Amino acid sequence: MPSPSSAPSPSSSSLPVAGSHRRPRRRSAPGRSAAAHIAPLDGLRGLAVLAVLLFHAGHLSGGFLGVDLFFVLSGFLITGLLLREVADRRRIGLAAFWGRRARRLLPALAVVGVSTLLLTWAFAAPSVLLFALDDAPWVAAQAVNWHFIVEQIGYWNASGARVFAHLWSIAVEWQFYLVWPLVVACAGRGLGGQRRIAVLSGAGALVSLALMLRYGDAIDTTRAYEGTDTRAFSLLLGALAATAPVRCLVARVPRRVADVVCAVLACGIGAAWVLTGSQNTPGLFQGGLFAHSLVAAVLIALLAHVPDGGAGRLAGSVVPRRLGELSYSLYLWHWPVYLLLPQTVFGIGGWGRTAVAIGVSLLAAWLTKVWVEDPVRFRARWASGGRGLLALAAGAAVAAGVWAAVPEPHPGAGTVDIDRLTAP
Repeated sequence: MPSPSSAPSPSSSSLPVAGSHRRPRRRSAPGRSAAAHIAPLDGLRGLAVLAVLLFHAGHLSGGFLGVDLFFVLSGFLITGLLLREVADRRRIGLAAFWGRRARRLLPALAVVGVSTLLLTWAFAAPSVLLFALDDAPWVAAQAVNWHFIVEQIGYWNASGARVFAHLWSIAVEWQFYLVWPLVVACAGRGLGGQRRIAVLSGAGALVSLALMLRYGDAIDTTRAYEGTDTRAFSLLLGALAATAPVRCLVARVPRRVADVVCAVLACGIGAAWVLTGSQNTPGLFQGGLFAHSLVAAVLIALLAHVPDGGAGRLAGSVVPRRLGELSYSLYLWHWPVYLLLPQTVFGIGGWGRTAVAIGVSLLAAWLTKVWVEDPVRFRARWASGGRGLLALAAGAAVAAGVWAAVPEPHPGAGTVDIDRLTAP
């Protein structure tokens, strides 16, 4: 899941999920926020979403690990910004924080969700539409991951028929955004606040790992893969990397050494994406996902320390950075496009179809960013104040109306080949 971040405000973030600050800020001292805008982190976000796109197209077997990189980035950025707000204001404006998160995440999600329902109604098999109508309310409630778990909808073998299957990761991030600011607000104030957050982050990550070890032995690993509790370690390891104790430790690493270590860790992550074969890869749910997230957290902390090193310049180069800026909307759009696009486009399949699908997804993501994300994010007149509340209410009413108006097909109508694409 992409980690969208907003303009220079104390509560901007991530994930899957995109965007960058308008004005670069000087790298802060170890006791300050870790969340200043750093170009290589935008690039990491772009590389993560590219890995997910290639995985879903069947070209990169371990590309699903890009979601973990999104999670770690989200934990790092959000925690750094929350800690900065505590340091500057001695408190966290929780209502304002959640409002900013909602403004950043929900408009694009609503537009893509409504558009996906209409496109599924127009072009998909009846069974796919039936699943979409069933899943949509859970997407709106940001709880679709638990819907899939409770209904025993296998992530790896059943989600090829569900246009909203990829949104489990957005739900996990949203649930983190609801709970973690409360923890930071309570434990991060006063003398030793950052040390307490570091301890809580590390302890929480270990508890989450224990839960994954418990549930990861099942034949169907959906519970371990999509559970908020079992995936929290990625977010919490990122949070740990944003705390002053870790950042002070990282600041002691010589710049040349840090740059070399960044290159080694980045190559290790890339190798994991290539060599991980599937959910059945030995050790994946017995510590492999945790190890990948830990390496990602160390890489992020070091890139924040030496963003202008060789590895940082490469990660922050134009193409990865631009992909990172589009990553949230690109993540939202790509799976419905993949699923609804014909298996052969203009008589071509394979990499040709993948190129078309990515191109369509990029165009849709760019339009969503320009017409929806940026106006809301940068407070266009229609998106601020009373007008903003009216726009929000109108958007919610339209989304609910579309969901209610789309006719539900007969449960037995149509068939779909759920294995025709790699599960998201």
